[in-house]
Amino acid sequence: MDKRLERILPRVQKPARYVGGEYNAILKDKAAVDTRIAFCFPDTYEIGMSNLGMRILYGVMNNIPGVWCERVFAPWGDMEAELRQAEMPLFALESGDPITDYDIVAFSVGYEMAFPAILNMLDLAQDLGIQGPTGYTDTGGSHIAIFRYSESVFF
Repeated sequence: MDKRLERILPRVQKPARYVGGEYNAILKDKAAVDTRIAFCFPDTYEIGMSNLGMRILYGVMNNIPGVWCERVFAPWGDMEAELRQAEMPLFALESGDPITDYDIVAFSVGYEMAFPAILNMLDLAQDLGIQGPTGYTDTGGSHIAIFRYSESVFF
């Protein structure tokens, strides 16, 4: 666990939201996978884990050989403030790695009101190279694909 996270957790409500390690969480060796996916849900841990689609897709993606899908949830306001103050990027539960380390960043979007949370999560990632909803900057040779899954959103 990141030392910054250890210092932050005592200051936030419900710190268990941010540490992972739950029963049936899928852990894999980073060196043994070809593709890492940060599967993001634009709401808190409790809401995301109660979403059946999120749990099904997490299991399906982790059953693909060479793929490791990890969960990322939007932090509550207190944790968001602490992350920004510590200049710590948004991270996945399983490995604790920042979402900038992944090959694919995917979002499960159930409704349009989640859009601000998605933009906030991307902002918390800090250096994905994203300027805004329509523009991209040079990411220094690294490329991250951003996808969304939705029943209600069409681009």
